[in-house]
Amino acid sequence: MTGERPVLLLKLGPRSRNALAFLHDIAATAVAWWLAFWLRFNLDVPADFVHWFFFTLPWVMGVYGLLFLGMGLYRGLWRYASLPDLRRIFIAVSIGALAVPALFTLAGLAWPAPRSAYLISPLLLILAMGGSRLAYRAWKEHGFASVMQASEATPVIVLGAGSAAATLLKELAAGRQWRVVALLDDEPAKRGGEILGVKVYGPLDLAAEIAERFGAAQAVIAMPAASPAKRKRAVELCTGAGLSVMTVPSYSDLVSGRVSIAQLRKVELDDLLGRDPVQLDDAGLHALLDGKRILVTGAGGSIGSELCRQIARYAPERVVLFELSEFALYTIESEFRDRYPGIAVSAVIGDVKSAPRMNEVLGRFRPHVIFHAAAYKHVPLMEQDNAWQAVQNNVLGTLVAARAARAHGVEKFILVSTDKAVNPTNVMGATKRLAELVCQAVQAEPGAQPPTQFVIVRFGNVLGSTGSVIPRFREQIARGGPVTVTHPDIQRYFMSIPEAAQLVLQAALMGAAGQIFVLDMGDPVKIVDLARQLIRLSGFSEADIKIEFSGLRPGEKLFEELLADAEHTLPTPHPKLYIAKARAPDTDTLLESLLAWPALQEGASDAAVRAKLREWIPEYGTPEGPGHGSR
Repeated sequence: MTGERPVLLLKLGPRSRNALAFLHDIAATAVAWWLAFWLRFNLDVPADFVHWFFFTLPWVMGVYGLLFLGMGLYRGLWRYASLPDLRRIFIAVSIGALAVPALFTLAGLAWPAPRSAYLISPLLLILAMGGSRLAYRAWKEHGFASVMQASEATPVIVLGAGSAAATLLKELAAGRQWRVVALLDDEPAKRGGEILGVKVYGPLDLAAEIAERFGAAQAVIAMPAASPAKRKRAVELCTGAGLSVMTVPSYSDLVSGRVSIAQLRKVELDDLLGRDPVQLDDAGLHALLDGKRILVTGAGGSIGSELCRQIARYAPERVVLFELSEFALYTIESEFRDRYPGIAVSAVIGDVKSAPRMNEVLGRFRPHVIFHAAAYKHVPLMEQDNAWQAVQNNVLGTLVAARAARAHGVEKFILVSTDKAVNPTNVMGATKRLAELVCQAVQAEPGAQPPTQFVIVRFGNVLGSTGSVIPRFREQIARGGPVTVTHPDIQRYFMSIPEAAQLVLQAALMGAAGQIFVLDMGDPVKIVDLARQLIRLSGFSEADIKIEFSGLRPGEKLFEELLADAEHTLPTPHPKLYIAKARAPDTDTLLESLLAWPALQEGASDAAVRAKLREWIPEYGTPEGPGHGSR
């Protein structure tokens, strides 16, 4: 039986279904008109009034039929009948209730039907038309086939019993994959209540107990507007109960209309950071970026590409994607062609260390703002065998880009820096600190007015970025483990890539000449805790996937810092941005000595590079020195 009904529906096209619906309503009109006579005369209609019934019936059916068609009663599908459909039925029948006696009066028929029939008939017709539609919808949603589907669907617990959960239950009920068996919510007033027939059993703490009672192995978090801390607690309760966890899209995605609430996704580590969303000064960013030409170096990298995406929201005149890697440039350029067809894009292959190329590109596109994200960032790789390359790319590349920006009248130059530049214990961090000093030194150079404003932004690790531990952890889990962590106590500051990019834009708007901005990174996170959470989110336990400690790598320290010992911060109007008061560079000698160094030290050894860096960065030490110990 369940296999025959879908075949029948496939044979009936939209016009056939509308014709059947119209015939149903006309038949209901006739039945309601007869029942009105029948009830008026206590179930025994006199012969004279039977004559009048048949005489008036075509008139009644004609009036109502025209009204039904004119009111658009057949645009909607009965399966999705709702209040707007009932409202249209009520209006059409109400107009008909007035039009029928008016028509009889104009035709000189006075009162060919009992007067009470004119009142009883519309009420019966509304009940018949509205009731049949609702009955059909209930049968489609809760009929025999739906019961069979529900028995085969996966039982799932929903955490949250608000409007998002109600919408989710409605959308999941139309599918075959999930069957919601219980709701959990911390709000006492909701306990014992029901949403669409599903009971709210109690607080989130009951996740393990309810899952065992109903045999559920899946949970969905339906709290898009809840604070990150509450969502994190919900995830931890579910994973602790051995449940696989999914979540509804974010509140911003739902409001924008980009996704529906039923488009569930896996919980990511971003959801567990417990960080509130960034509040941007949209009006100010529009003034900074709208109609402007923006150049991003390292545009194919994780931070650079996200900066490009965030910039695209503000309708720039052109985005120049400057990248050394051909494949990375092709990837981000293709994404822009597909997602942002209205924005002019120029994909430029180039090396920030090449002064001729930088000057040629800046001379051609004349950018108003440059975001300098190109850098070598991987600490162990830069520490051994590649120290000189780190200096060339991170320091000399920044100097070349900064001077080119100044020469071509760029309004703002934003250097994307790192927390590893604070009390650096590795080559990568030392070169980024030196890059900061280079920007401040170029800022102080005499030149054309108005000068370029150089702004520096420091932040910690971003989840999923190039060189991040997260992609490596995922690969290790996919291979069955073990997951390798360097030290049980190592910890880092983390934020999501979109959050980092948004705060870089905000700092670019607020920053003045030579300022160093520090992002509020929240509390540091232990890497081993991230590993454990990722194992649980992947559906495993530590008994399945082992964690092994491999020891600190060259140049690595246990704790990162956002400020050096001699620095302090000043507040800004934005709650997540601070201005660091850092040591100023020696502008008289820094740039000259930097430019003289490559001619004398081309291909210098790692040890020689580290020794030279210490001359410029007195706070640069080894992991056993400054910045390494416990706090």
